[in-house]
Amino acid sequence: MPRRKPTASASSHARRAIASAAARLMAEHGIADYGMAKRKAARSLGVGEGEALPTNEEIEAELRAWQSLYQEDEQRERVHDLRSTALEVMEALADFRPYLTGGALSGTAGRYSAIELELYADSSKDVEIALLSSGISYEVLPNRRQDVDAQLSLEWNELPVLITVYPLTAERQQPKGTGPGRGRPRARAEAVEELLREAGE
Repeated sequence: MPRRKPTASASSHARRAIASAAARLMAEHGIADYGMAKRKAARSLGVGEGEALPTNEEIEAELRAWQSLYQEDEQRERVHDLRSTALEVMEALADFRPYLTGGALSGTAGRYSAIELELYADSSKDVEIALLSSGISYEVLPNRRQDVDAQLSLEWNELPVLITVYPLTAERQQPKGTGPGRGRPRARAEAVEELLREAGE
């Protein structure tokens, strides 16, 4: 007997269920990658890979709703701490034109989220030398992206920091986000300071 195709309402319900489950994974288990979260959520719900998965925007909306219900005070404090610390790191690495991105910028960062920074340099070695000269320990992460010079991991004020180093010439090109047809939002230090002021900090 041929398998029935899901109706539009059933498909919409499945997308919402996957988005909700993915948001919970991101909030409770610190998964930062939207693609990984939605695939893991789909598997946990028994949804086949052929089914339409929710967009990153749909998951982000569910994540904001989940955090406002279950983690509001904790999450607000975490975002503040990440943004404040990000400013310190950005000041220390100001020569490399740092931008804040990820959950700390969007306001969706949870208890396991890291500060995500993008730097632009002639060479990633220049960034590494600057860190070493300041006595800052770091780890070089595996990098499979051709558009990225290096990815570094370190701790600052006991908070995790993930640094992606791009070629200097790439600064004018908005890095691609994981969402279809959309750039990944990023902000300079001045914009991060404004976000903190708007939050009343």
